[in-house]
Amino acid sequence: MKNSQNIPDCTIFLLAKAYQKAHGQFKAKLRPYNLTNLQHLVLEGLWIEEGITAADLGKLLVMDKATLSGVLDRMIDSGWIRKENDPDDGRVFLLYTTGKAAELKDELIALRIAANEEMLAGFNTEEEVLFKRLLRDLT
Repeated sequence: MKNSQNIPDCTIFLLAKAYQKAHGQFKAKLRPYNLTNLQHLVLEGLWIEEGITAADLGKLLVMDKATLSGVLDRMIDSGWIRKENDPDDGRVFLLYTTGKAAELKDELIALRIAANEEMLAGFNTEEEVLFKRLLRDLT
């Protein structure tokens, strides 16, 4: 059976290349803050809901427990987040951002917004809406 798509036109290849470009550009913007893309995502999740459990944060961010656990440990060690025992259940930890994260919240959110705008700069409004809808449909 002949392959109907060559590699440069393959959807999976194109998605991978788009991911690499977007991820790499945002990674470079986060480098001065010593944050990774995933760590930034965790901060944004906690800014949405401070005092959330790791399990609930994983659901919110659609991240598996193993990946999230390592990210959280590194962020605690580097002073971006803290965990506290749940006063209602001492076996459960709640996650909060630190003062360091609070001080940089507006700057980091603006950085993400600017990165998104830069990535979509070549799209008109209709193309941007359609692109985002198609991406959501794939997830």
